[in-house]
Amino acid sequence: MAAEGGGKEMNEIKTQFTTREGLYKLLSHSEYSRPNRVPFNSQGSNPVKVSFVNVNDQSGNGDRICFNVGRELYFYIYKGVRKAADLSKPIDKRIYKGTQPTCHDFNHLTATAESVSLLVGFSAGQVQLIDPIKKETSKLFNEERLIDKSRVTCVKWVPGSESLFLVAHSSGNMYLYNVEHTCGTTAPHYQLLKQGESFAVHTCKSKSTRNPLLKWTVGEGALNEFAFSPDGKFLACVSQDGFLRVFNFDSVELHGTMKSYFGGLLCVCWSPDGKYIVTGGEDDLVTVWSFVDCRVIARGQGHKSWVSVVAFDPNTTSVEETDPMEFSGSDEDFQELINFGRDRANSTQSRLSKRNSTDSRPVSVTYRFGSVGQDTQLCLWDLTEDILFPHQPLSRTRTHTNVMNATSPPAGSAPANPGTNGNSITTPGNAIPPPLPRSNSLPHSAVSNTGSKSSVDSAVASGVSKFATLSIHDRKDRHHDKDHKRNHSMGHISSKSSDKLNLVTKNKTDPAKTLGTALCPRMEDVPLLEPLICKKIAHERLTVLIFLEDCIVTACQEGFICTWARPGKVGLLSSQNQANSPSGTVV
Repeated sequence: MAAEGGGKEMNEIKTQFTTREGLYKLLSHSEYSRPNRVPFNSQGSNPVKVSFVNVNDQSGNGDRICFNVGRELYFYIYKGVRKAADLSKPIDKRIYKGTQPTCHDFNHLTATAESVSLLVGFSAGQVQLIDPIKKETSKLFNEERLIDKSRVTCVKWVPGSESLFLVAHSSGNMYLYNVEHTCGTTAPHYQLLKQGESFAVHTCKSKSTRNPLLKWTVGEGALNEFAFSPDGKFLACVSQDGFLRVFNFDSVELHGTMKSYFGGLLCVCWSPDGKYIVTGGEDDLVTVWSFVDCRVIARGQGHKSWVSVVAFDPNTTSVEETDPMEFSGSDEDFQELINFGRDRANSTQSRLSKRNSTDSRPVSVTYRFGSVGQDTQLCLWDLTEDILFPHQPLSRTRTHTNVMNATSPPAGSAPANPGTNGNSITTPGNAIPPPLPRSNSLPHSAVSNTGSKSSVDSAVASGVSKFATLSIHDRKDRHHDKDHKRNHSMGHISSKSSDKLNLVTKNKTDPAKTLGTALCPRMEDVPLLEPLICKKIAHERLTVLIFLEDCIVTACQEGFICTWARPGKVGLLSSQNQANSPSGTVV
């Protein structure tokens, strides 16, 4: 159905869009795809995924890109905004039979110009370790599918480790592997390590150390995605049961939970400073959750279908000290006041960490994140200080955030006041409600972080004790001592009490009983964000959104990986390409 204001224009695929920092342009000649550039029949295939790595070679162009399309896997030099892609020269190309790649991840710690470690998960449950530079296949894990027979939904290297990696499956299980260990020739036997609300962790029961080291069972239904916090200490998981669960990965303890408005949650990401988590899913919404307060602080309404990817943009996330002022100019004037510096991304995390609730200086805080969905639309969102710090005076009264405290339409319906363009004046009539209580009711753990690790050590089987001490991570503690000591745990629960625990869990997580609680607040109980931009950029559903320093990378299920140059980042070749086509044309 045609949208109000001109149906044809709404259905056009955009090749550029403008935000307050400037113009983003699609570089058509920097598009990556299958070498014959023929769209792939996406029906029944697994999502197209993209992974990046920098191999630090001497050429100054060390970026490499890996992507899967159907049963094919490609590895190219990524030239980004600098030069057009040469699809005829992949470094490595692989075609699989009987199974399809579903996800992949590079180990950035070990990447060199001569070698790179790439993990690839498959639809039949296997995980392969390959070196696309050497064109070698190192190892195959779960080869006989004795560990798990379901599709691999997410695979990632454990931050700070050269050998540990975590694999999630559509069975709802996650497994911790070590590349140095074998998987064994028989199905693994497990013993309970720890159990809590809607999760259980088991160790592999074996005379000799073997994979998997740990088995996590999380929630009900498929485990769709997980993401490590920036410091690698915490793990956020989203499942088909609609729950976000955040764990302390080191001590295997539940930190907090959140429930979607309805349907499953499909994607998750952390803010650059680890203070906020954004999820997206089958409720067509993006949801912002505070890690420190364990509560939903905002929802974003803009997509017309399932949200498939969410990602923060560290290059436009900013913290600025400002003078208190009233602003009542035009949108153009307001945009000119916002200066996004080139090197802002480098200092974003440290500056964000310095801001706390006792800081009385006027500060303008903006987190930028994006989302793409099955509606083929790209949305960009700004999370500003009126949402983050609702009880502090605003440095300006004009904002591009629609803060609502009145009756809101349900997800999927038209937004209220469509003529406001996302701008609203903060008045007592639409003030933000007071902070909600924690979104999980688990008690504080009675032990400190150190004590938690010791208790885990005593319960872990001999082959996994090295994991529990985290000595193999070689990671340095960062700034999470104060904010991250809220470890909620059910403690060690014996197998005899597991039936009773499961009954309690089912009562607590009944979807009909969660709506309107802190676990899942109603739409009118939290601020509602409107997207900064919302543009249709593909013919097929979008499956990739990655923010790089000089561009944004998107991909759709047809297998086209597109590069969007940031403002002022369009190279000479790209400028010539743009000059050859009329401004504002669509593909």
